Amino acid sequence: MSAIFAKRLQRELRELQASPPVGIAVETVNDSLKQWSIRIDGPEETLYAGEQFHLQFRFPEAYPLESPEVIFLDPVPVHPHVYSNGHICLSILYDQWSPALTIQSVCLSIQSMLSSCTKKQPPPDNQRYLMTAHRSPKDTAWAFHDDKV
Repeated sequence: MSAIFAKRLQRELRELQASPPVGIAVETVNDSLKQWSIRIDGPEETLYAGEQFHLQFRFPEAYPLESPEVIFLDPVPVHPHVYSNGHICLSILYDQWSPALTIQSVCLSIQSMLSSCTKKQPPPDNQRYLMTAHRSPKDTAWAFHDDKV
């Protein structure tokens, strides 16, 4: 494990545990820091109020230069940008990743994505995607064209 990788993840973990944003909590972190589970509460006054979701973060050795793999674990929210296998269609997780982003900012972006949803429905191509999806969403060639949800 590189020193940059370890220092960055240790710092982000300390900050998230010391002062987590409302509705976001670190649940587990494996010993190598390479895999985290984070709970996200459905924001109040949204379609997801009162619901809890769990995100799994897997960090590549090149983090923060390379984005983490982030998926929802069961129960997966019904959302136009979340496939029923937990894969999330969100540009900052792929081609819009920047090393300036943090685990906290990713969680807040996902929470914001949930907050702005006006109708609980799966992505229109959910079934087709499930038949062809790779194990990792990072191996998918995503097309980002709908920023209204």
